[in-house]
Amino acid sequence: MAERGASRGHQCWLCLLPSRRLGASRRPQPDEIMHQDISPLCAADIQDQLKKRFAYLSGGRGQDGSPVITFPDYPAFSDVPDKEFQNVMTYLTSVPSLQDAGIGFILVIDRRQDKWTSVKASVLRIAASFPANLQHVLVLRPTGFFQRTLSDLAFRFNRDDFKMKVPVTMLSSVPELHDYIDKSQLTEDLGGTLDYCHTKWLCHRTAIESFAVMVKQTAQMLQSFGTELAETELPNDVQSTSSVLSTHMEKKDKAKEDMRLALDEGQSILESIREPLAKSTEQSLNQDQLDNQTTVQRLLAQLNETEAAFDEFWAKHQQKLEQCLQLRHFEQDFREVKAALDGLAQKIATFTDVGNSLAHVQHLLKDLAGFEEKSSAAVERARTLSLEGERLIDNKHYAVDSIRPKCHELRHLCDQFAAEVRRRRGLLGKSLELHGLLEASMKWCDEGIYLLASQPVDKCQSQDGAEAALQEIEKFLESGAENKIQELHKIYQDYELILTQDLMEHVQKVFQKQESMEEMFHRRQASLKKLAAKQMRPVQPVAPRPEALTKSPCPSPGIRRGSENSEGSALRRGPYRRAKSEMSEGRQGRGSSTGDEEESLAILRRHVMNELLDTERVYVEELLCVLEGYAAEMDNPLMTHLISTGLQNKKDVLFGNMEEIYHFHNRIFLRELENYIDCPELVGRCFLERMEEFQIYEKYCQNKPRSESLWRQCSDCPFFQDCQRKLDHKLSLDSYLLKPVQRITKYQLLLKEMLKYSKSCAGAEDLQEALSSILGILKAVNDSMHLIAITGYDGNLSDLGKLLMQGSFSVWTDHKRGHAKVKDLARFKPMQRHLFLHEKAVLFCKKREENGEGYEKAPSYSYKQSLNMAAVGITENVKGDARKFEIWYNAREEVYIIQAPTPEIKAAWVNEIRKLLTSQLQAFREASQHRALEQSQSLPLPAASSISPMKGNTRNIKKLEERKTDPLSLEGYVSSASSPKPPEKGRGWSKTSHPSEAPEDNDGWSSAEEAINSSDAEEEGGVGPRKLVPGRFTVMADDEKGSPDALAVRSGDVVEVVQEGDDGLWFVRNLTSSKEGWVPAGSLSALLGKSGSAQCLSSSVW
Repeated sequence: MAERGASRGHQCWLCLLPSRRLGASRRPQPDEIMHQDISPLCAADIQDQLKKRFAYLSGGRGQDGSPVITFPDYPAFSDVPDKEFQNVMTYLTSVPSLQDAGIGFILVIDRRQDKWTSVKASVLRIAASFPANLQHVLVLRPTGFFQRTLSDLAFRFNRDDFKMKVPVTMLSSVPELHDYIDKSQLTEDLGGTLDYCHTKWLCHRTAIESFAVMVKQTAQMLQSFGTELAETELPNDVQSTSSVLSTHMEKKDKAKEDMRLALDEGQSILESIREPLAKSTEQSLNQDQLDNQTTVQRLLAQLNETEAAFDEFWAKHQQKLEQCLQLRHFEQDFREVKAALDGLAQKIATFTDVGNSLAHVQHLLKDLAGFEEKSSAAVERARTLSLEGERLIDNKHYAVDSIRPKCHELRHLCDQFAAEVRRRRGLLGKSLELHGLLEASMKWCDEGIYLLASQPVDKCQSQDGAEAALQEIEKFLESGAENKIQELHKIYQDYELILTQDLMEHVQKVFQKQESMEEMFHRRQASLKKLAAKQMRPVQPVAPRPEALTKSPCPSPGIRRGSENSEGSALRRGPYRRAKSEMSEGRQGRGSSTGDEEESLAILRRHVMNELLDTERVYVEELLCVLEGYAAEMDNPLMTHLISTGLQNKKDVLFGNMEEIYHFHNRIFLRELENYIDCPELVGRCFLERMEEFQIYEKYCQNKPRSESLWRQCSDCPFFQDCQRKLDHKLSLDSYLLKPVQRITKYQLLLKEMLKYSKSCAGAEDLQEALSSILGILKAVNDSMHLIAITGYDGNLSDLGKLLMQGSFSVWTDHKRGHAKVKDLARFKPMQRHLFLHEKAVLFCKKREENGEGYEKAPSYSYKQSLNMAAVGITENVKGDARKFEIWYNAREEVYIIQAPTPEIKAAWVNEIRKLLTSQLQAFREASQHRALEQSQSLPLPAASSISPMKGNTRNIKKLEERKTDPLSLEGYVSSASSPKPPEKGRGWSKTSHPSEAPEDNDGWSSAEEAINSSDAEEEGGVGPRKLVPGRFTVMADDEKGSPDALAVRSGDVVEVVQEGDDGLWFVRNLTSSKEGWVPAGSLSALLGKSGSAQCLSSSVW
């Protein structure tokens, strides 16, 4: 809009000065100086002519106040040009006031030193060209006798010439002049006392006229500036308005400065005019001086009035400009605030989700609170701006009609936004309340399912057990009053505002689950009531072998199945046939309970599957967030200035192969997982099919130490802080870089849970295999992290084959050759070594802890020595400690007694080494048989011997060849602890070993261990079959012919034979799968050794 800067009625603020006359009949007023179109004569213009002083205005007055113009004696008067004479006369007659000039001028012509001819000529010239009224001409005639006489005669004869022009009086002397004009009005050269200085008079006249011109110019400038201000169009934006205000302020300051200079000039002139008064109080000013003083005072007064009028006008104009600037600021802020409020309104309108779970609603409420907190600044700014507008209105702003509607709109938008936030919070509060009720109901259902599943069926067969179980159920049902959904239609009515289609379906599912669970409880309750009400007669089963029952472990499913499926020796005996009907009813009750348990397990499987899918989706989203919010931004040119030098070109180091992991999960694994949502028990297949792709985690974990080190160096980089702020993450990047490591470990926990609830399902074997595979990957990842920390090994670790196991042990050495003192020390002082078991060698390393944090604190391993697996044997058990075993080398030339942290770790290592030696022996036998066909006289070499550079290899090959006639003997490779042999004498250090790495002073003594040497080792010496005895064994073959009810075992499993039972059954615990059951003796012998020979068994009695 265009608004006028000043009122049109205010254009007459400049007071005009009076006009100056041009003719001889008018007094030159100050306004003439400023407003004449034709410029009047000024002293400065005819200054040289005035300086000749052939005529001057002394300021004297006649008796009637007539101004006196004196023509002093000037010999060259006749030579003065007419133009100059006319200019001087015109100027001198313009100086007196109009009133004085109206009386007429008195001319005093001093020609006392001149001739009559000159007097006549002067009088006639003056009379002819005098521009004003003449009252009287007084001529001081020549003083010489001749000239005086001549002038008298001439004047008489020529009187008529003068009478028609001006009244002329010839005076003979100065005293005669005093008769006409008082001495005080005459200058000293005319015998008077009037103080007159022509130079000062000329200076005053020049200054006054110059001042008048200055006042005129100042007035014109102010008038022009005022017109400009009045016609200024008010701009429509802040910048232009500020510019106009600044420009006008500069012009105003300049005008004020000009007025100040003019006032100073006028004041200076006034002081100069009054100078005589300042010197002496007796002095007085003549009339012309008084007129000059009056003129200057009028000009000063006019200038002051002009300045005052201008200041008043400027104050109004400035106020309007400032109000305009305020308005433009208000309008600009209004547009910004309104846009912000509109954006907030649009964003709050997107908050339509009411949540699909309690945690989700809590998250939404947290998001809403965060949004409200962030938007509070914009709302507060809007309210402040509204108050600012009200203040402008109170200050009588000229644009009230424009400001007031905007203030109302701002308040309305703020109130509307606040109301919408309250509405959203109310809806989410209702949703939180509903989901809390649903969660409580689901938790109650889950607890009920767990309660049903945890009630042992066998204990419920008795009256007391049934009553106890019934009390548990009734107590639990009573707790449902506060936790379960009472009336579905009331839920619909109370939460109608938030019930979306999905939420309504969720409510229905929870209600259905609640009803199903209550139905299960009612069925169980009915069954238990029947069992509690039935008075069963006392039954005392009698086992065919009472001692077997005393040896039998706690009741297990295997025992129950055995007694039920074998016609029941106790039931075949006479007294128990009467209880057959009761037992039949008990089995029916157990059947219904089994159905409830299966339903409960199905619910639990779905729960685990939902958790797997939900966490997988969150994991994929987090990976994408990191890749887009951090990794992609490192390539953004606009972010380059925030990236420190140490971080440049290090994206691959920092993020590793996270992008590859993301694409695998997002494009493949997540989609395949979703296919198993209806059959969660089969999800193990999904893991098995993609097990190879999971190897990418090994690469990520191997890069993690480098990534962690780089993060610690650059964690305070502004780039990370800016990205974290944009993503609104509360955790820093390093927490998200740990997500892949956490995720790969999470899978095995979920698979364990799923397997726990799927043991009787079709996919149980796949789940078990998937769990084993994931654990294998975790082990491989962990092993690789240790493997890359080995230092000092000269060769290539990949040449040693796959890393099978690694761990820390206490190691004693006992060699056939060596210094006696060193040998004795070796017996008592263990070395702390970290062993790495590869397919082709076992490495001994010393673990060294590093200083630092995180991955920098991870240990490193100094390589000490290695043993070729082609020349290695083991003794599984060492007397005195179930955690010890022996690794010996080159036919026991070097013996290493290994103490594991736990017996389980020892069993795992012994089992793995046995498998490795068995596979090597099998490969050697196959090679021997193949070469025997080609060269009957040649001796075949073991396949693994080519990799060992160690001395004594030939001797090992010969020993293997001597044993090849016994296809099942593992003597020299794996020996058990049944028949002791006398210890070998004279053991010393092998040339392949490192005596310097024997017991070290800084390894410390083992205070908790008994001094044990290899003479305590026991080796299997007997031959022929041996009867099964209790102990721990390793299964040598898969159970291919086992019955469905028998314990399932596989090759390589470690089992514990507990005791012998009835009918040739042995009670066995599978320590690998944590299962137990009864196994026929014949099957057990076949599983532990196909030949049935005790020499094939690797056992250890604990």
